[in-house]
Amino acid sequence: MTARSFTYTAALAVGIVACHGCSDSSTGPAYDPDIPTEWAAAVTNEWFPLTPGTTYGFEANTSDGFEEITVEVLAATKVIMGVTATIVHDQVFLDGELIEDTFDWYAQDAAGNVWYLGEDTKEYEGGVVVSTEGSFEWGVDGALPGIVMWADPSAYLGESYRQEYAKDVAEDWGKVVALDQSVDVPYGSFTGCVETEDWNGLESAPHEHKFYCSDLGTVLEVEGGGARVELINVTSP
Repeated sequence: MTARSFTYTAALAVGIVACHGCSDSSTGPAYDPDIPTEWAAAVTNEWFPLTPGTTYGFEANTSDGFEEITVEVLAATKVIMGVTATIVHDQVFLDGELIEDTFDWYAQDAAGNVWYLGEDTKEYEGGVVVSTEGSFEWGVDGALPGIVMWADPSAYLGESYRQEYAKDVAEDWGKVVALDQSVDVPYGSFTGCVETEDWNGLESAPHEHKFYCSDLGTVLEVEGGGARVELINVTSP
């Protein structure tokens, strides 16, 4: 999952869990998710709503320079393994130059959990694509979807889960580490937010922390090096 991109009673009723016998390293037991058979028509999760036409703007001062990130929820959809996914377009600019361009694919199951179905990502240098590393799609070369946000995050507090799985390509993990968090970013001050800890199972890089606030979604990402990716503005349809 691109770095910018941004247990529950109801789910148990339909037998959905993120992983059977997973460990939090890429060398652990095989990933064997119970794939939902019923899916919602749209992504309306309280902590990760994706309303088509909405655009989020983020900024960060990093060791490499000043980053601007735009995240747009598109009206277009993509059918993946028979599931209609919402497309989110992310672009990252470093000191005004495009360095990453990604299309992420999400779907919500009938219980309200948001699944990550894949991404098409490109890294740029000087206007030229230099890498597509991390791209994957559920159903292609054994890739599987993972959970990006629970319907009830409080029920999974402290429990690791896979956010994506394409062996040796995309193996991100997440963990809900705190609830009722207060967050201050340029867009505003928020309370009652969910904090997650995210990491790449293929790397030993420091973990990141993301903060999700009710009816808004991601408002802050604190990267492993300490840089803050902060929500600056939101444009609604």
